[in-house]
Amino acid sequence: MTIQAVVFDMGGTIETFWYSRESRLQAVPGLRQRLLSAGINLPLDDEQLYEVVAAGLERYHQWSLRSLEELPAHKVWREYVLANQPVDPVWLEAAGEDLMLYIETRFYQRSMRPEAPGVLESIQRMGLTIGLISNVCSRGQVPTCLEKYGLREYFNPVVLSSEYGRRKPDPSIFHYAARLAEAPTSACAYVGDRVSRDIKGARAAGYGMAIQIRHDFHHGEDDDGAVPDATIDSLTELIEILHTEQSASAPRRRPPPNPDLQVRALLFDAGDILYRRPNKGQSLADFLTAQGANVNDVPAEVVRSLRECAYRGELGQEQFRRALLGLYGVIESGAVEQGMRALEQDDQSVCIIEGVAETLASLKARGYLLGIITDTGVPVHAKLAWFAGAGFGHVWDCFISSRELGIQKPDPRIYQAALRQLGLLADQTAFVGHAQSELDGARAVGMHTVAFNYEPGAVADDHLPTFPHLLDSTILRLQAEPHPLPVSPR
Repeated sequence: MTIQAVVFDMGGTIETFWYSRESRLQAVPGLRQRLLSAGINLPLDDEQLYEVVAAGLERYHQWSLRSLEELPAHKVWREYVLANQPVDPVWLEAAGEDLMLYIETRFYQRSMRPEAPGVLESIQRMGLTIGLISNVCSRGQVPTCLEKYGLREYFNPVVLSSEYGRRKPDPSIFHYAARLAEAPTSACAYVGDRVSRDIKGARAAGYGMAIQIRHDFHHGEDDDGAVPDATIDSLTELIEILHTEQSASAPRRRPPPNPDLQVRALLFDAGDILYRRPNKGQSLADFLTAQGANVNDVPAEVVRSLRECAYRGELGQEQFRRALLGLYGVIESGAVEQGMRALEQDDQSVCIIEGVAETLASLKARGYLLGIITDTGVPVHAKLAWFAGAGFGHVWDCFISSRELGIQKPDPRIYQAALRQLGLLADQTAFVGHAQSELDGARAVGMHTVAFNYEPGAVADDHLPTFPHLLDSTILRLQAEPHPLPVSPR
């Protein structure tokens, strides 16, 4: 697929950076002044303060490498940097962002790559969307530096781990950026300096290209996990790569088996389509029984209403779980933690439906775009991890989650979000679902519909006895009316 968007890393890519112990020690007095302004007076000299801050940041760094989570700045200061210092957490709540912004702008010496403005201007003239994804603890460092370099106008979207809550190489942050750029992941190129974060993450998200730019800085970490499509020393080399890709895109593009076929993309519900939970809710039921309670103690409609709040992103996953346990009267801290573990077990008891991985691989090889439209309270990164474990985490051209958009099927807007990202008209897509309401929602916006694991009496354009039967569906043999190339509904 032709590249439609070029997404950049920030540190090491748009800008270079370095630091030393000496350069950081010079910034400590300014940090102390900010702490004092926030009402935090630590009985430490400059050397001691530096050691406390450096050690705390390193502890957080190691934790984030394992978890791929990005905590809010005040939590980083409270739980890692100043965890053992006599500091009122309320003060850190107010000062955390300012302190982190100071760290990220003064504990590092940053410089824009001099060729960046000209390269970005050239990419913009090529008609490509330009985006950015950055692992960063503060919300202000990237915008501040882009403004300083005079580059802010080129980038939309700008995705920060400090706002999204997940860090590269988690593929969910790459999917999020692609959705905001309104480009299929397979039509996105990513440019970054770190193989273990940038190239690995882009590959896991199914980006069409992943390009490494060398950055002369020793991180002291392993940097492997994927092979880039190209390695460059200057951003100027990127222009030739993109021109070459565009000129070669027509013969390289993988069309559907017949270019006259109407359906170009298949969009799937997730639960009961790609996976099922054979023991759904069993761990919670067993836990409640041990507590002298029963799952039927709370009316199903009350639980459903709470769950839909999680589906719309009004409650985070942990908030939902605690609220659910509260409905059953589970409020004692030890019992709550046991209940949380039971709910986590239920969420993780996923069984991939037979034939899904092989069928998706065949569809991808035939050139179809593939996407997900799911009503879920489970974070995107968790579902992608399930699919990656089954071998098809990288196949998705879009991943539309009710939790991220704040709307559920059959609201037409959730289907239209997928159409915008894929750049297709509704009748060029088919939706595969099981519930009549979601099939009706897809039909209402003009999509073809396929029912699988469906409710009794479900109405759709085709019905599958098994998932692999999708390969022979009449939907995939629909002939298109003669028309010019599809126009994006953006």
